[in-house]
Amino acid sequence: MTDEVGGAGVFVKICGLRTAVDVDVAVAAGADAIGFVFAAGSPRTVDPAIARELVARIPERVLTVGVFRRQSVAEVRRLTEESGVRGVQLHGDEGPEDFAALRAEGRTLLRATSRYAASCGEYGEDLLLIDAPDPGSGKPWNWGSEEFVAPRGRWVLAGGLTPGNVGEAVRATGAWGVDVSSGVERERGIKSAELIRAFVLAARRDGS
Repeated sequence: MTDEVGGAGVFVKICGLRTAVDVDVAVAAGADAIGFVFAAGSPRTVDPAIARELVARIPERVLTVGVFRRQSVAEVRRLTEESGVRGVQLHGDEGPEDFAALRAEGRTLLRATSRYAASCGEYGEDLLLIDAPDPGSGKPWNWGSEEFVAPRGRWVLAGGLTPGNVGEAVRATGAWGVDVSSGVERERGIKSAELIRAFVLAARRDGS
């Protein structure tokens, strides 16, 4: 795992970026990580060659992450190498053996799940991402309910987060980090510079 992951304050990941403008805005706003979607069927899916050009714009201090869903280890490894991302985020039914197969020096592994997870690292991941019960719906967890139990360790809250609710979400759950995609879009798949800036600011200011 990259040593620099997780500096001062709430860790913030902006996901689903596809343009140089969006990447530059996220970096300038202070994002800790930037995600590129390689899973098929999403309006945010990006070609690995384009992603490689975008990765080249991003300073080393910002973690670049490839996002995959139910793709083979071979395909994940190929797209990771072609794009040059340093992190791999798996959504699906991957097991510990898949994370072990993708382990490499300097690579950060993220496990995304909408199921209960007791702690980060159970599958060999470096970061645990807790997605909403209905991933992609834009509907957040009911953070105040007894059904939501925060995992131990480095875990990232996702699903239905916006500049307007991210501070409350962090305070209510104690999340180590947050992840957003649709919550900073002006329309489906199209990011808003203003919302990206507002999200990072709110996560750090209101979530402390």
